[in-house]
Amino acid sequence: MEYTMEELFPILGQLAEKYTAFESTSIPYETAEQLTEAVLYCIREAEQVQTNALVQAEGLSARQAYAIGAAAVEEKTRAALALYHETLQDFDSYGNRCLYDAFQQGLPEFFKWYDTKFMPQETMLTLDYPLLRDLSGQTGIDRIYSFIECIHLEQAFLNGFPEGTVKGILSRYNSQYGSLMENVCEIVLTTLAGHLLAGKPLSEREFVHEDFLRIRGKFANTCLPQITQQLKNAVAAFIQKYYGDSTELTAYLSGALENITFRLKNAAESGTLSSLL
Repeated sequence: MEYTMEELFPILGQLAEKYTAFESTSIPYETAEQLTEAVLYCIREAEQVQTNALVQAEGLSARQAYAIGAAAVEEKTRAALALYHETLQDFDSYGNRCLYDAFQQGLPEFFKWYDTKFMPQETMLTLDYPLLRDLSGQTGIDRIYSFIECIHLEQAFLNGFPEGTVKGILSRYNSQYGSLMENVCEIVLTTLAGHLLAGKPLSEREFVHEDFLRIRGKFANTCLPQITQQLKNAVAAFIQKYYGDSTELTAYLSGALENITFRLKNAAESGTLSSLL
Protein backbone atom coordinates (compact mmCIF):
# COMPACT_ATOMS: atom_id res chain seq x y z
CA MET A 1 0.00 0.00 0.00
CA GLU A 2 1.46 3.32 -1.11
CA TYR A 3 0.22 6.62 0.31
CA THR A 4 1.26 10.21 -0.27
CA MET A 5 2.31 12.52 2.55
CA GLU A 6 -0.95 14.44 2.03
CA GLU A 7 -2.82 11.25 3.01
CA LEU A 8 -0.57 10.69 6.02
CA PHE A 9 -0.63 14.26 7.40
CA PRO A 10 -4.03 13.96 9.14
CA ILE A 11 -2.87 10.79 10.91
CA LEU A 12 0.41 12.43 11.91
CA GLY A 13 -1.46 15.49 13.16
CA GLN A 14 -3.67 13.41 15.43
CA LEU A 15 -0.72 11.38 16.65
CA ALA A 16 1.21 14.58 17.39
CA GLU A 17 -1.73 15.90 19.41
CA LYS A 18 -1.77 12.75 21.52
CA TYR A 19 2.02 12.90 21.88
CA THR A 20 1.83 16.43 23.32
CA ALA A 21 -1.27 15.59 25.39
CA PHE A 22 -3.34 17.84 23.09
CA GLU A 23 -1.37 20.90 24.13
CA SER A 24 0.22 21.51 20.74
CA THR A 25 0.77 20.05 17.27
CA SER A 26 4.16 21.80 17.03
CA ILE A 27 6.87 19.22 17.59
CA PRO A 28 10.63 19.04 16.86
CA TYR A 29 11.74 17.61 13.53
CA GLU A 30 13.19 14.52 15.19
CA THR A 31 9.87 13.79 16.88
CA ALA A 32 7.97 14.31 13.64
CA GLU A 33 10.33 11.86 11.94
CA GLN A 34 9.79 9.35 14.76
CA LEU A 35 6.00 9.63 14.50
CA THR A 36 6.13 9.31 10.72
CA GLU A 37 8.06 6.07 11.11
CA ALA A 38 5.48 4.92 13.65
CA VAL A 39 2.65 5.49 11.16
CA LEU A 40 4.52 3.77 8.33
CA TYR A 41 5.37 0.84 10.60
CA CYS A 42 1.70 0.33 11.43
CA ILE A 43 0.72 0.54 7.77
CA ARG A 44 3.31 -2.15 6.99
CA GLU A 45 1.79 -4.22 9.79
CA ALA A 46 -1.58 -3.89 8.10
CA GLU A 47 -0.07 -5.34 4.94
CA GLN A 48 0.90 -8.45 6.91
CA VAL A 49 -2.65 -9.08 8.08
CA GLN A 50 -3.35 -11.25 5.06
CA THR A 51 -6.50 -12.76 6.51
CA ASN A 52 -8.17 -9.39 7.01
CA ALA A 53 -10.59 -8.71 4.15
CA LEU A 54 -10.15 -4.96 4.48
CA VAL A 55 -6.43 -5.24 3.81
CA GLN A 56 -7.08 -7.18 0.63
CA ALA A 57 -9.74 -4.76 -0.58
CA GLU A 58 -8.84 -2.06 -3.07
CA GLY A 59 -9.12 1.59 -2.10
CA LEU A 60 -8.23 1.14 1.58
CA SER A 61 -7.56 4.61 2.98
CA ALA A 62 -4.38 5.50 4.84
CA ARG A 63 -6.40 6.05 8.01
CA GLN A 64 -7.99 2.61 7.72
CA ALA A 65 -4.65 0.94 7.05
CA TYR A 66 -3.08 2.71 10.02
CA ALA A 67 -5.93 1.70 12.34
CA ILE A 68 -5.68 -1.96 11.26
CA GLY A 69 -1.90 -1.92 11.65
CA ALA A 70 -1.99 -0.21 15.05
CA ALA A 71 -4.43 -2.85 16.29
CA ALA A 72 -2.15 -5.57 14.87
CA VAL A 73 0.81 -4.13 16.78
CA GLU A 74 -1.17 -4.23 20.03
CA GLU A 75 -2.29 -7.80 19.38
CA LYS A 76 1.21 -8.97 18.43
CA THR A 77 2.61 -7.38 21.59
CA ARG A 78 0.12 -9.30 23.72
CA ALA A 79 0.86 -12.51 21.81
CA ALA A 80 4.62 -12.00 22.20
CA LEU A 81 4.28 -11.47 25.95
CA ALA A 82 2.12 -14.59 26.27
CA LEU A 83 4.66 -16.67 24.30
CA TYR A 84 7.46 -15.23 26.44
CA HIS A 85 5.78 -16.36 29.67
CA GLU A 86 5.02 -19.77 28.16
CA THR A 87 8.66 -20.23 27.15
CA LEU A 88 9.91 -18.92 30.49
CA GLN A 89 8.23 -21.77 32.37
CA ASP A 90 10.76 -24.35 31.13
CA PHE A 91 13.54 -21.98 30.11
CA ASP A 92 17.11 -23.08 30.74
CA SER A 93 20.13 -21.03 29.68
CA TYR A 94 22.41 -24.02 30.44
CA GLY A 95 24.83 -21.60 32.05
CA ASN A 96 25.28 -19.44 28.94
CA ARG A 97 25.24 -15.80 30.03
CA CYS A 98 24.49 -14.38 26.60
CA LEU A 99 21.31 -16.45 26.33
CA TYR A 100 20.34 -15.69 29.93
CA ASP A 101 20.87 -11.94 29.57
CA ALA A 102 18.93 -11.70 26.31
CA PHE A 103 15.93 -13.73 27.41
CA GLN A 104 15.59 -13.27 31.14
CA GLN A 105 16.92 -9.74 31.51
CA GLY A 106 16.56 -7.98 28.17
CA LEU A 107 13.05 -9.01 27.14
CA PRO A 108 11.31 -7.97 30.38
CA GLU A 109 12.84 -4.52 29.91
CA PHE A 110 11.50 -4.40 26.37
CA PHE A 111 7.95 -5.15 27.45
CA LYS A 112 8.28 -2.65 30.28
CA TRP A 113 9.22 0.25 28.01
CA TYR A 114 7.86 -0.64 24.55
CA ASP A 115 5.64 2.15 23.21
CA THR A 116 3.08 0.67 20.82
CA LYS A 117 1.57 4.05 19.97
CA PHE A 118 4.46 6.45 19.44
CA MET A 119 7.46 4.16 18.80
CA PRO A 120 6.25 0.74 17.60
CA GLN A 121 9.20 0.59 15.17
CA GLU A 122 11.81 0.65 17.96
CA THR A 123 13.39 -2.65 18.99
CA MET A 124 15.36 -1.06 21.86
CA LEU A 125 17.35 -4.25 22.53
CA THR A 126 20.56 -5.26 20.78
CA LEU A 127 19.57 -8.95 21.01
CA ASP A 128 23.19 -10.10 21.00
CA TYR A 129 22.31 -13.77 21.32
CA PRO A 130 22.67 -15.29 17.83
CA LEU A 131 19.81 -17.35 16.40
CA LEU A 132 19.54 -19.94 13.65
CA ARG A 133 17.39 -17.53 11.65
CA ASP A 134 18.25 -14.07 10.30
CA LEU A 135 16.01 -11.39 11.81
CA SER A 136 18.02 -8.39 10.63
CA GLY A 137 15.23 -7.21 8.33
CA GLN A 138 12.77 -6.86 11.21
CA THR A 139 12.30 -4.15 13.85
CA GLY A 140 9.97 -3.40 16.73
CA ILE A 141 7.55 -6.03 17.94
CA ASP A 142 8.04 -8.00 14.71
CA ARG A 143 11.64 -8.69 15.63
CA ILE A 144 10.91 -9.30 19.30
CA TYR A 145 8.10 -11.73 18.52
CA SER A 146 10.27 -13.61 16.01
CA PHE A 147 13.14 -13.69 18.52
CA ILE A 148 10.90 -15.23 21.18
CA GLU A 149 9.53 -17.73 18.63
CA CYS A 150 13.07 -18.85 17.82
CA ILE A 151 14.03 -19.20 21.48
CA HIS A 152 10.80 -21.12 22.07
CA LEU A 153 11.72 -23.61 19.33
CA GLU A 154 15.32 -23.89 20.54
CA GLN A 155 14.19 -24.55 24.09
CA ALA A 156 11.75 -27.21 22.88
CA PHE A 157 14.64 -28.96 21.12
CA LEU A 158 17.12 -28.64 23.99
CA ASN A 159 14.58 -29.68 26.61
CA GLY A 160 14.27 -32.99 24.80
CA PHE A 161 17.74 -33.86 26.15
CA PRO A 162 18.69 -34.30 29.80
CA GLU A 163 20.22 -31.09 31.13
CA GLY A 164 23.46 -32.92 31.91
CA THR A 165 23.72 -34.11 28.31
CA VAL A 166 23.40 -30.57 26.94
CA LYS A 167 25.94 -29.19 29.40
CA GLY A 168 28.27 -32.08 28.62
CA ILE A 169 28.12 -31.30 24.90
CA LEU A 170 28.74 -27.61 25.59
CA SER A 171 31.65 -28.38 27.92
CA ARG A 172 33.33 -30.67 25.39
CA TYR A 173 32.89 -27.99 22.73
CA ASN A 174 34.40 -25.28 24.93
CA SER A 175 35.12 -25.45 28.65
CA GLN A 176 34.29 -21.73 28.82
CA TYR A 177 30.91 -22.16 27.12
CA GLY A 178 29.24 -19.93 29.72
CA SER A 179 30.86 -16.86 28.17
CA LEU A 180 30.43 -17.87 24.52
CA MET A 181 28.37 -15.64 22.23
CA GLU A 182 27.31 -18.64 20.15
CA ASN A 183 24.00 -20.36 19.65
CA VAL A 184 23.63 -23.16 22.22
CA CYS A 185 21.14 -25.03 20.05
CA GLU A 186 23.52 -25.02 17.08
CA ILE A 187 26.30 -26.58 19.16
CA VAL A 188 24.00 -29.41 20.24
CA LEU A 189 22.59 -29.80 16.72
CA THR A 190 26.14 -30.05 15.34
CA THR A 191 26.88 -32.87 17.78
CA LEU A 192 23.64 -34.60 16.76
CA ALA A 193 24.70 -34.27 13.10
CA GLY A 194 28.04 -35.84 13.98
CA HIS A 195 26.30 -38.80 15.59
CA LEU A 196 24.06 -39.24 12.55
CA LEU A 197 26.99 -39.09 10.12
CA ALA A 198 29.08 -41.51 12.17
CA GLY A 199 26.16 -43.86 12.77
CA LYS A 200 26.89 -43.48 16.46
CA PRO A 201 24.18 -43.96 19.13
CA LEU A 202 23.46 -40.85 21.20
CA SER A 203 24.05 -42.92 24.33
CA GLU A 204 27.75 -43.07 23.35
CA ARG A 205 28.63 -39.47 24.09
CA GLU A 206 32.35 -39.40 23.43
CA PHE A 207 33.54 -39.42 19.80
CA VAL A 208 36.56 -41.61 19.14
CA HIS A 209 39.06 -41.80 16.28
CA GLU A 210 36.99 -44.36 14.36
CA ASP A 211 33.99 -42.00 14.42
CA PHE A 212 36.03 -39.21 12.90
CA LEU A 213 37.28 -41.59 10.19
CA ARG A 214 33.71 -42.56 9.29
CA ILE A 215 32.64 -38.91 9.08
CA ARG A 216 35.70 -38.07 6.97
CA GLY A 217 34.86 -40.96 4.66
CA LYS A 218 31.31 -39.64 4.24
CA PHE A 219 32.59 -36.30 2.99
CA ALA A 220 35.23 -37.95 0.80
CA ASN A 221 32.68 -40.08 -1.03
CA THR A 222 29.52 -37.93 -1.09
CA CYS A 223 28.93 -34.41 -2.38
CA LEU A 224 28.09 -31.68 0.14
CA PRO A 225 24.48 -30.97 -1.00
CA GLN A 226 23.68 -34.68 -0.81
CA ILE A 227 25.04 -34.96 2.73
CA THR A 228 23.10 -31.85 3.73
CA GLN A 229 19.90 -33.38 2.41
CA GLN A 230 20.66 -36.68 4.14
CA LEU A 231 21.11 -34.81 7.41
CA LYS A 232 17.88 -32.87 6.91
CA ASN A 233 16.02 -36.14 6.37
CA ALA A 234 17.68 -37.74 9.39
CA VAL A 235 16.97 -34.75 11.66
CA ALA A 236 13.35 -34.66 10.46
CA ALA A 237 13.02 -38.37 11.37
CA PHE A 238 14.68 -37.70 14.75
CA ILE A 239 12.24 -34.88 15.51
CA GLN A 240 9.29 -36.99 14.44
CA LYS A 241 10.40 -39.85 16.67
CA TYR A 242 11.22 -37.91 19.82
CA TYR A 243 9.19 -34.70 19.55
CA GLY A 244 6.16 -35.72 17.51
CA ASP A 245 4.88 -33.94 14.42
CA SER A 246 6.63 -30.56 14.81
CA THR A 247 6.88 -28.97 11.38
CA GLU A 248 8.04 -25.64 12.80
CA LEU A 249 10.87 -27.19 14.82
CA THR A 250 12.00 -29.31 11.88
CA ALA A 251 12.01 -26.31 9.54
CA TYR A 252 13.89 -24.16 12.06
CA LEU A 253 16.63 -26.72 12.67
CA SER A 254 16.89 -27.64 8.98
CA GLY A 255 17.69 -24.03 8.17
CA ALA A 256 20.97 -24.38 10.08
CA LEU A 257 22.09 -27.69 8.63
CA GLU A 258 23.67 -26.32 5.46
CA ASN A 259 26.09 -24.22 7.50
CA ILE A 260 26.68 -27.07 9.96
CA THR A 261 27.44 -29.53 7.15
CA PHE A 262 29.90 -27.07 5.60
CA ARG A 263 31.71 -26.61 8.93
CA LEU A 264 31.88 -30.37 9.49
CA LYS A 265 33.27 -30.88 5.99
CA ASN A 266 36.03 -28.32 6.55
CA ALA A 267 36.83 -29.85 9.94
CA ALA A 268 36.91 -33.35 8.44
CA GLU A 269 39.32 -32.25 5.71
CA SER A 270 41.58 -30.38 8.12
CA GLY A 271 41.52 -33.10 10.79
CA THR A 272 39.89 -30.86 13.42
CA LEU A 273 36.55 -32.63 13.95
CA SER A 274 37.32 -32.95 17.64
CA SER A 275 37.03 -29.16 17.94
CA LEU A 276 33.38 -29.35 16.85
CA LEU A 277 32.33 -32.68 18.33
